[in-house]
Amino acid sequence: MKNNIWMDENLDISNIPSNYARLIGRELALNIRELSQLLQFTQLTTEQFMQDDTLLTARQLVQILQNSSTLSKHADFGLRLGKRLTPTTHGAMGFLVNSSPNLLMALKAFKEFIPTRISFARLSIEYNEHSVNMSLHFDIQLSEQVHRLLAETCAVILFECAEFIVGRPIHEAKICFAHAEPNYSQAYHHYLAGHYSFAAPEIKAEFPLNLCNIPNASANQDSYLLARQQCENMLQQLKPSKQSYVYMIKKMMLSSSLHELSEEQIAASLFMSKRTLARKLALDGTSFRDIKDSILSEQARSYLLESELSVDAIAALLNYHDSANFRRAFKRWFDLPPSEYRFQNKK
Repeated sequence: MKNNIWMDENLDISNIPSNYARLIGRELALNIRELSQLLQFTQLTTEQFMQDDTLLTARQLVQILQNSSTLSKHADFGLRLGKRLTPTTHGAMGFLVNSSPNLLMALKAFKEFIPTRISFARLSIEYNEHSVNMSLHFDIQLSEQVHRLLAETCAVILFECAEFIVGRPIHEAKICFAHAEPNYSQAYHHYLAGHYSFAAPEIKAEFPLNLCNIPNASANQDSYLLARQQCENMLQQLKPSKQSYVYMIKKMMLSSSLHELSEEQIAASLFMSKRTLARKLALDGTSFRDIKDSILSEQARSYLLESELSVDAIAALLNYHDSANFRRAFKRWFDLPPSEYRFQNKK
């Protein structure tokens, strides 16, 4: 059911990374000439779709999912897609989950930061003395096909991550799906090790509490803290008082996982010219460069003070191909070279 705080205009804000949709095309084994079938009714061109920095609206992603259900020759397409979406496809959130100290912390990371990856999905967590229960909700109306596809995809993603952290298949876990049992339900055991049921009141996964506290053998505290800081910065900067163009541009930049976006690409995502975008930003007393600098400078400052990364490594993370250009930009932002700024301010 549609959440009462979700506004219709949110459907047309470009803030969902397009790599998910391109992976849908790969799972469907489409060639470049066939992508127009996947993009039908989205108003996206194939050229836009193939650009790494293109961001999708919720409406566009839902339409692509609907189209993929029609195009797929496999009834279990949602399960197959979940298998394809590995942690690296989820940006900083995926890195954070895999670096978490244990499964409980990973589930909390999923809950807290899923808005940075898909704007219309929410997770909630409940605890009892025996288990941790996570529920999945969608804030917009979805067709039966798309709802089932997303539920299956998210379930496989969640279980894959959980099994990576615990270090084995989780046969004790349970998952309840809200959709009716499909005629291909026998395929579920190829993707989900635990128990599953259908026609439940909501989508819910249940993990035994004792499993949630098993230490993650692949946990890395430095990586975890760095990824968490990046995710928190993304969320913090995406809490606007209104849906302004400044807000939308910040969300596009932050959702792109440090890939640089040009002003032309941002304007195209908002379906306007570069000149029109500049005029609208001027009314808010800012510019594209000011917005980009505010994000890059904060991320640069955070990496310098919260990690041991070299200045060259930070420059590469922020998509500076020449570290000298990064050093010049940093001195313009803070009136100090990065190494001196770190020396003076790091605790």
